[in-house]
Amino acid sequence: VLALHGKIKEVGDKILASNGKEVDFASALQSCEEAGGTLATPTNEEENKAILAIVKQYNRYAYLGIKEGEASGQFKSINGMPLNYTKWRQHEPNGKGAENCVEMYTDGSWNDKKCNLYRLTICEF
Repeated sequence: VLALHGKIKEVGDKILASNGKEVDFASALQSCEEAGGTLATPTNEEENKAILAIVKQYNRYAYLGIKEGEASGQFKSINGMPLNYTKWRQHEPNGKGAENCVEMYTDGSWNDKKCNLYRLTICEF
């Protein structure tokens, strides 16, 4: 029996799934792409809450599919689209070009972070 309870969530037209692994940003993105998806990128509050449910289940911060663009402090979805929804923690983003990736805290807020840390992988399909 597959024990996937809570590890797969449907929200809108997206399916979210986690393998429970903590890896750096590039490895997380690669594993999602190899599975036919991409890193989870919330585009509204409902999607943010669905990703948060997985984050809470593992009690681990997770990378989101968002990266800093060429301009310092300008974050975009990894597909290059501008962010129409954000949930930055107060005083974030504050990395000023040194923190190019984005993690979700266990309260659902976002923080810019270095890309070489190990965070939970959550993919969207």
